Amino acid sequence: MLLWLKAAHVFGVIAWFAGLFYLPRLFVYHAEASDKISHERFIVMERRLYVMMSIGAALAIGFGICMILAAPAYLSQRWLEVKLVLVALLIAYHLYCAKLKGDFAARRNSRSAKWYRGFNEVPSVLAIGIVILAVVKPF
Repeated sequence: MLLWLKAAHVFGVIAWFAGLFYLPRLFVYHAEASDKISHERFIVMERRLYVMMSIGAALAIGFGICMILAAPAYLSQRWLEVKLVLVALLIAYHLYCAKLKGDFAARRNSRSAKWYRGFNEVPSVLAIGIVILAVVKPF
């Protein structure tokens, strides 16, 4: 049973990270766009992608919780505690993306394309930490 939960969790993580990697890239392009047609197109793309990545996040988090409930002994392992901190940061990043998406939709974006390029790297750094903790279990 735990392996099925893990498989479902991984599918959710893949969908979530696909959005987390691509949405900030859309923000880069949106920040560079100057015409109304492009602006409107990016609003639609960002909204749809955010919905899809939110579904992935819900699946990843939901099945992650199910795995913990199925094997609560894991909670006493330090690697999982640290991983959950990184996941909390990822959730905060996800929610901040919603704010940025709303800023673009309301034409309140105050960030440059260069800033979004740096912002785009955050999920990669968190993913590296999460994968190492989940696979290697260093402590």
